[in-house]
Amino acid sequence: MSLSPEERLGLDIVSTEHVLMTAKTAALRPLGLTVAQYAALLTLSQNPGISGAGLARACLVTPQAAAAVLKTLEAKALVERFTDDWNLNVRPARLTPKGLDLLRRADEAAVRIERAIRDALSPGERTELRELLHRCRAAIDGATAEAAASASSSAPAEAPEH
Repeated sequence: MSLSPEERLGLDIVSTEHVLMTAKTAALRPLGLTVAQYAALLTLSQNPGISGAGLARACLVTPQAAAAVLKTLEAKALVERFTDDWNLNVRPARLTPKGLDLLRRADEAAVRIERAIRDALSPGERTELRELLHRCRAAIDGATAEAAASASSSAPAEAPEH
């Protein structure tokens, strides 16, 4: 059940993401930010007070990665975290004025890249691309679920302990 190189789309998707992340990395580097830090600042600007777990979900990273990014942003005085009197285990975060200023400058750099992508496609093509990418994600989810179900049904039964 092999696929020819022309039928494999995964490499095209990954290489496009790589080019995008490389461009954003280069654009943000002069500002002293990583793409992950920029994503966290942008998410915090849109969701002040979001928890670390919420930030991780929004930025598509692990909770551990989000915690590390938050710690770095806090050390740079770009983010402040506070205690929630209702839930002492949660330390919501929000941007500081310094963080908001840096985000504005970083967003200008990132938007130039996003604008180049937008301008390369017509409005209809952008809509179609989003729909196609959504279908790709759904197909991957389906294949992953199918593989997991197949693996669990074909796993050898464990012998009872004596």
